[in-house]
Amino acid sequence: MPIMKYYFSIFCLLITSTTVLRAQSKADGINLFNGKDLKGWKVLNGKAKYEVKNGEIVGTTVHGEPNSFLVTEEVYGDFILSLEFKIDSGTNSGIQFRSESKAEYQNGRVHGYQMEIDPSARAWTGGIYDEARRLWLYPLEYNPAAKKAFKQGEWNTVRIECIGNALRTFINGVPSAHVIDDMTPKGFIALQVHSVSKPEDAGKQVRFKNIRLQTQNLKANPTDATFVANLVPNTLSEQEKKNGYTLLWDGTSKGWRAPYSDKFPDQIWETKDGVLSVGKSQSADAKHSDIITEKEFAAFDLQFEFKLTEGANSGVKYFVEENEKFKGSAIGLEYQILDDTKHPDARQGAVGNRRQASLYDLIPAVQNSRGQHKIGEWNWGRIVVYPDNRVEHWLNGYKVVEYQRGTPIYDALVARSKYAEYENFGMAKRGHILLQDHGDQVSFRSLKIKEFTPIP
Repeated sequence: MPIMKYYFSIFCLLITSTTVLRAQSKADGINLFNGKDLKGWKVLNGKAKYEVKNGEIVGTTVHGEPNSFLVTEEVYGDFILSLEFKIDSGTNSGIQFRSESKAEYQNGRVHGYQMEIDPSARAWTGGIYDEARRLWLYPLEYNPAAKKAFKQGEWNTVRIECIGNALRTFINGVPSAHVIDDMTPKGFIALQVHSVSKPEDAGKQVRFKNIRLQTQNLKANPTDATFVANLVPNTLSEQEKKNGYTLLWDGTSKGWRAPYSDKFPDQIWETKDGVLSVGKSQSADAKHSDIITEKEFAAFDLQFEFKLTEGANSGVKYFVEENEKFKGSAIGLEYQILDDTKHPDARQGAVGNRRQASLYDLIPAVQNSRGQHKIGEWNWGRIVVYPDNRVEHWLNGYKVVEYQRGTPIYDALVARSKYAEYENFGMAKRGHILLQDHGDQVSFRSLKIKEFTPIP
């Protein structure tokens, strides 16, 4: 081969190899942090200290400063983010993603999705919080096994997948949170240094390194058994389907009817724009009418969203029986839905057992101001009945009631309640699910259910 032709061939091979390597590098990801300085980043909201040491970004708390954020100058939509972090005890941090800062929103306050870093006994590292907006979207009470993944005093690896509406987090390879949400399709990434209220907590540090972002050829982890918090109304994600959930309401009256009837009460209930409402379109002579599922359920995980108007009262009943002896009132255990401030029922009963999310007239819900949404906003409810008769009520991400049917304590609670006259109240092996019409305007959506295999 002539020498010029030889060198030309080598030159072409080098060019081709370089092009392929660059393409592979871009597909595999980019380094968001160069290990030397904070080029490509800026600080917003607070004046916590950020510096580069030994190839790490070191954030240090400053007393009297609000939450501070080291923010990427670029915004990102779909991506997979990986990094490592280590945090001092006694403080808190987080990794913002698809987040924003706008002058018209709380004077530029950083808001959006945050993967929590929580070294406290609560152990919610890996949960998803909506900073300065809707608060907790995925507390790790949804996935208690993931609480053990974080290692205090050691470097922890993080993987955050944002692909379409699916937001997933992994701590040290353990699936942690899984949210389906469409509120913010893109935004910046940020590293938080949390505010501290005590002077002695100044100087605590959180460290980050090996921050890498992939935006092409994204490959999500396979679906798994992790609980999914789906905030897109009336939808089921692939993982929810795999985990056994089905929609209990499909946007029509199919599968529902009035108690002691084979018909759906059209004058009372309205289905429109993906919302099931009661109290909107009643005629002057219309009588109140609850609706129940045609199917009966034994052990299940029921999820639903509800929205109250001012002063409204309603409820979701389960293990509902249609008994001719009590015709006119379908009896069952009730997840209370109520405007606690304006409706007088909140002050009836005993020790608050008729307030929002309580087991009506039996067990009061744990009161948590962070779990209370304003009237007119959507709330997320959940009722879980396990095969061994353990029952849980959830409200906006918090477990607020826990009990077990058929225990001496349960029997004692029934005996002192308005249900004492009903034999074996709440102890049916199977029953309907009921949405209550109490004469007030209340809306429901995203009703979905997973059935467990009951104990024989």
